[in-house]
Amino acid sequence: GLCRNGDDPADMSTLSLTPAVLTVIEDAALRAVLPRYQSLAAHQIDAKAADDVVTIADKEAELILAEGLARILPEATIVGEEAAHADPALLDRLGDALCWIIDPIDGTNNYAAGKMPFGIMVSLSQSGETIAGWIYDPMSPRLCHAHLGQGAFVGDYRTTARTTGQVPPIAAISLVFMDPSRREAMKAHIAPHYSLVDIPRCAAEQYPRLVLGTNDVSIFERTLAWDHAAGVLFVNEAGGKAARPDGRPYRVDEAHLPGLIGAASEALWDDLAGRLAQL
Repeated sequence: GLCRNGDDPADMSTLSLTPAVLTVIEDAALRAVLPRYQSLAAHQIDAKAADDVVTIADKEAELILAEGLARILPEATIVGEEAAHADPALLDRLGDALCWIIDPIDGTNNYAAGKMPFGIMVSLSQSGETIAGWIYDPMSPRLCHAHLGQGAFVGDYRTTARTTGQVPPIAAISLVFMDPSRREAMKAHIAPHYSLVDIPRCAAEQYPRLVLGTNDVSIFERTLAWDHAAGVLFVNEAGGKAARPDGRPYRVDEAHLPGLIGAASEALWDDLAGRLAQL
């Protein structure tokens, strides 16, 4: 279980959970995700929404993850992306005292199309605040993880966010979920100040890119807990900055709210937030 000294999240040593959490994630990858990669049959892929699919691998991986994580911390609520899709009332549990949040395959559209990147994301929140996050790339395999007040890590090694050093800075911005007028405003007033690159359609890849020197800034419109909890913590604990455009911290129990900026440094964050505020 978790060692607790009082209720201060900083006193919860989630770092010690990492070997057990990784074992569960690897189990899901080996049993459900990797065997079906590039070998899904058409009937194993279902449309969830116009631009969103779910596969049999997502569903199986989520069950394996939920089962394994429940053994690690039985007292924690579990909110998985597919379970919440089936029962939206689960979303009300994101503010629970302790909550596991599961994205069984992040980047499902890529995965279903037989291409990378895709990943598995797990986070742990305490009363709406993310206290730990694990982002696993099963193809490399690479584990990025972060723990509130304890730093960000790639595997066993502590990591610090670094910018690309490029001028203008490199921005990964998705215009997909923006309404047309906002999209035009972005193209006119934000894009000229940055070097725009395609987003990977995979938060499990996009957040590490902000820390590992690939991208400088990202803007996210949709901020669902399973997509963003682990990544936001990873960026912040690495010394970058991920927050709401007005500077408020991201909370998993406010994941229905739109808008989030991630950046490899505080200065880059301030600059982009300032420009967005003028739109």
